[in-house]
Amino acid sequence: QVQLVESGGGLVQPGGSLRLSCALSGSIVSIYAMGWYRQAEGKQRELVATITIGGLTNYADSVQGRLGISRDIVKNTVYLQMNSLKPEDTAVYYCNATSHGGMDYWGKGTLVTVSS
Repeated sequence: QVQLVESGGGLVQPGGSLRLSCALSGSIVSIYAMGWYRQAEGKQRELVATITIGGLTNYADSVQGRLGISRDIVKNTVYLQMNSLKPEDTAVYYCNATSHGGMDYWGKGTLVTVSS
């Protein structure tokens, strides 16, 4: 089992920045990739960004160039640096980890609200 705990959400003005963190614990050796997803009110959960243990990244087109995913292997933490935030970035952001065996683990989410 892998446990994920997100932090760093909050209220930010358009154009502002936030950094989300996700702390992993448990059977971390089984993890192949980590990522961030988001779900806006009334919409389906969507991919934001992923990063493999080897450091390969993938981003949704809507966040390319504004959001950056990174990981600290020593701290067992994955980050999402969010810059130039827009109102349409408002959502609950979920941390995800995928094991080599294809198991998906999820955090409980952290709310990001972009509003003036």
